[in-house]
Amino acid sequence: MAKKPRLFTIGYEKTPPAPFLDEVSAAKIDLLVDVRAIAASRRPGFSKRQLAAELDTQGIGYLHLRGLGTPKDGRLAARAGKMDELFHIYAAHLKTPQAREQMDELESIVRSGRRVCLLCYERDAHHCHRQWIAEEISRRTGATTTDLIVAPTI
Repeated sequence: MAKKPRLFTIGYEKTPPAPFLDEVSAAKIDLLVDVRAIAASRRPGFSKRQLAAELDTQGIGYLHLRGLGTPKDGRLAARAGKMDELFHIYAAHLKTPQAREQMDELESIVRSGRRVCLLCYERDAHHCHRQWIAEEISRRTGATTTDLIVAPTI
């Protein structure tokens, strides 16, 4: 009987790079999948190139699936605290060709048996679009999902 796939999620809000990377390493993640629309951050160490380079030193791959990120109007709704609006916008976004294609790509990666972790900013996965992604991948693959949480230090 095939082993059930595992999927992890993590947010870096209020977390410096070192404890974040320690948590990802401790979970034995093979591939960190960045699901931010814009893989840039004001937080040192969390922009695409810096993060990918640091992960590489620990033998962890990095993949940016921009098409699974929240569109601008959804990010604006989130900043305004309009979570119902954010999720309405994001649900519509998931029907776009790019999002469907990248969801299929992610499904294939998870089915391959690699330990995959979805990355976004929001610390609490239940307040983040990555939860929707995880739920869809779990529905498709039967994967169990674990939300990694790093104790805030900032």
